[in-house]
Amino acid sequence: MLKKTVLTFAFLSVLTTFYGFNARFDAPAVEFDVEIASALSVDDSSVISSYDEIIRSISEREGHDWRLMSAIAYHESRFTPDLTSRRGARGMMQIMPSVARHFDVPAEQVDDLATNIWLANKLLSEIQRSLRLSASTSETDRMSLALAAYNSGLGHVLDARRLARVNGENPDSWEVVARYLQLKADPEYYEHEVVTCGRFTGSRQTLAYVNDVMGRYGTYCRIAGR
Repeated sequence: MLKKTVLTFAFLSVLTTFYGFNARFDAPAVEFDVEIASALSVDDSSVISSYDEIIRSISEREGHDWRLMSAIAYHESRFTPDLTSRRGARGMMQIMPSVARHFDVPAEQVDDLATNIWLANKLLSEIQRSLRLSASTSETDRMSLALAAYNSGLGHVLDARRLARVNGENPDSWEVVARYLQLKADPEYYEHEVVTCGRFTGSRQTLAYVNDVMGRYGTYCRIAGR
């Protein structure tokens, strides 16, 4: 169990976007076939995109707000299910092949829309568990910290939280953690003994990512019911 936990943490620490975990889950491709058929039909009930129903169905099963997952999907692919990036990220949620491998999902299934959305939901769940935020953490801070880890890698976010803690600041505050993510480009901070993932130069992108997804999520909450 300890070995598995260490490997999982190491994997999370170096990943940047939608990268999975060393755990086995049953792939949902067959389970969601009927829902895919109905969800892909555009009708008047679609509020955010023509994929509202499938995103809602999978996200709610996994315990996530479908409007947040829709905001991520928009940012990643503009709701384009057959998109492949230059880096090899695939599908609406831009899942890397390494995600599929770590979830024991065959690479060819990454292009399946339900599997693609399911993997993104699983990743978000694991990140949230790994952050171990206090019960008093606000929902906005929880989402923002998880999205930052989603984009930059869990390790950098945990480093920033540790820096906040040793400096007497709140490690569960996104405002505080965002500042330390920026400071991780400075040797005075990334060479600190509590830092395990070294220098971080991607804070500008990560902060923009969180701001964009959270802003879009707010918009989606105003136009679509839970």
